[in-house]
Amino acid sequence: MALVEVRNVHKSFQRDSQVIEVFENLTLDIAAGSFTALMGPSGSGKSTFLNLLAGLDRPTSGTITVAGAAVNTMSPSALAKWRARHIGFVFQSYNLLPVLTAAQNVELPLLLAPLSKKERAERVRIALGVVGLEDRMVHYPRQLSGGQEQRVAIARAIVSDPTLTLLDEPTGQLDKKSAQEVLTLLQRLNDEFHKTIIVVTHDAHAAEKAKQVLHLDKGVLAA
Repeated sequence: MALVEVRNVHKSFQRDSQVIEVFENLTLDIAAGSFTALMGPSGSGKSTFLNLLAGLDRPTSGTITVAGAAVNTMSPSALAKWRARHIGFVFQSYNLLPVLTAAQNVELPLLLAPLSKKERAERVRIALGVVGLEDRMVHYPRQLSGGQEQRVAIARAIVSDPTLTLLDEPTGQLDKKSAQEVLTLLQRLNDEFHKTIIVVTHDAHAAEKAKQVLHLDKGVLAA
């Protein structure tokens, strides 16, 4: 069963008087429980595609359905609530708040949820345990390595048990060893916890961990 259904999606940007076409007539299904890598050259629209799935951007035309919800037709307030429940997003730059500890950073998505302080603390502990950083809960980002920061970012993305986890170049700023640890973690999240994962990457080693590899080039998607 398709968790993500993309139908005839067209996306273009206006830059001054120029119209830049990112892709057109993009049609794709992503199954629940799958691990998909999206590859392609810089500027091919990979990050834009993730933003469309997360409702952070809207298509010029076409439809995007995620977990039965028509993402491209929701109001901003409905979209914010839906995203908080269904989407975990890991950005290339980690986006951790330097004044918060690892645990406090991971807790952020839960602050809008109807949970008690004790329930939030337990979820944070579990998420940091899953990524192997339960012993770093009170450390600040500056006290962590790049690989540990990225794992905190992944813990923050999964702490609310999202339907779909999206990662934009998660190994792009990491050394080889840290990158391998993050990729092994993603594989485990998919295999053991059946998380549906879509990762944008330039890294062929990262793509090898995925069960499905798609290539986006000049607006055309190919397996």
